[in-house]
Amino acid sequence: MVFAGTSSGGGTSPGGRRPASTLVWVIPPAAMALCAALAVVVVPSGARAAVAWCGVAATLAVALAAAEAMRRGRLITTLRARLTAQDAELRQRLADQEAEIRRLTREVLPATVARLRRGAMVHEAMKDVDYAPRLDPDFDAAHEQLLRWVLDTVRTEEDLRDAAQRAFVNIARRVQAIVHQQAQDMREMEDKHGADPDVFEDLLHLDHGNALIGRLADSIAVLGGSRPGRQWQKEVPLFNVCRGAMSRILEYERVDLHSVADVAIVGPSVEPLIHALAELLDNATRYSPPKTRVHLTAIEVQSGVAIEIEDAGVGLSEEARRRTDAVLLQAATGFDLNDLGETPRLGLAVVGRLAVRYRFQVSLRPSAYGGVRAVLVVPQDIICPTPA
Repeated sequence: MVFAGTSSGGGTSPGGRRPASTLVWVIPPAAMALCAALAVVVVPSGARAAVAWCGVAATLAVALAAAEAMRRGRLITTLRARLTAQDAELRQRLADQEAEIRRLTREVLPATVARLRRGAMVHEAMKDVDYAPRLDPDFDAAHEQLLRWVLDTVRTEEDLRDAAQRAFVNIARRVQAIVHQQAQDMREMEDKHGADPDVFEDLLHLDHGNALIGRLADSIAVLGGSRPGRQWQKEVPLFNVCRGAMSRILEYERVDLHSVADVAIVGPSVEPLIHALAELLDNATRYSPPKTRVHLTAIEVQSGVAIEIEDAGVGLSEEARRRTDAVLLQAATGFDLNDLGETPRLGLAVVGRLAVRYRFQVSLRPSAYGGVRAVLVVPQDIICPTPA
C-alpha cells in the first residue's frame, strides 16, 4: 500500500518560495508478499486462487512503486548536488568579477591614466595593462571596452588641455615681445629726455606699468607650462633679486627690504625666483590695508636661503589656509582653465608651478602680527657666492 503527499521545509528558495518535498511512504514488497501469503492461508479454499492473484498483483505494484520512489530519490539527490555546485560556481564568478572591478578602479585606471599624462598613446597604455586571468568572455570584452573608452576620453581631455596651454604660451610670448620692445623704446626716451625731470618721471612711471604687463604675460606663460620670458646668463646677488621683485608690483613703496643674505642666485634660476617673489609681494600688498608695511627679509638656513614676506593684513583663517595649500598642490599637479574660475587669481597658482619646476619650498602661515607670513626656501644647489 502506497501513501504520497507533500510537506514544506524550513528554508526558502531564491525566489522567496518554500521548496516542497514529496514524501512517499511505501510498504516493503517482502512485507506485502507475507501479508498476501497469510491472506491465502486464512481465507476459505474456494477463494484462495483469487486472493493469491490479488496478492501477487499488489506485491508487484508495491515493488514497482518502491523502485520508482528510489529512482526519484536518487534523481533528486543528484539534482540537488548539481544545483549546489552551480550556485557555488556562480557565487565564485560574481566574487571574481567584483574583485576585478575593484582592481580596475584602484590600480589599472590610475596607472594607465598616469601613463597617458606622461605622453603615452592609448594603445601603448592598453598594451601595458596587467590583465587578470580570464573570467568570462563577455565580461572581459566589456571590461576592455570600458577601459579603452575611459582612456580615449582622458586622452582627448589631455590633448585639449595641451592645446589650451600652447595657446596660452603663444599669447604670452606675443605680449612679452611687445613689452620688451616698449621697454627698449622707453629706455631710449629716458636717455634722450633724462635732463627734463618731469618727462623723466613720467617715463619711469610708464616703464613701471610696462613691467607689470610683462609680469602678467610671464604668469600666463608659466601657467601654460613654459618658463618666464627673460634669461639671465650670469649669477645675480640675492639683494638685486629682491629689488627686482619689488620693482614688478604696483605698490612697491610699501615694501621694506631688511637684511638679505650675502649670496647670489645662478643665472637660470634668477628670473623664476624674481617672478615668484613678485607674486607673493603682490598678494601681500593687495590683501593688506593700504597704510601698512610689508617686510621682506632673506636669511641663510641649513637647506638654502629662506626668504620671508610678512604683512599686517587680515590674516589666514584655518579654512583659508587649507584653500591656499590646495591651490599650491593643485598647481603642482597640473593646470586647467576651469581651475581659474570666473575671477582668476593667478598668483598662488603661478608660485606653485614655479616651486615644482625649480624646487622652491613655499608655505603660507598666520603671522604673529595678525597678517600672513609667506616663506620661500631657495635650495642650496642654485645658490653661489656673491660676485665681486
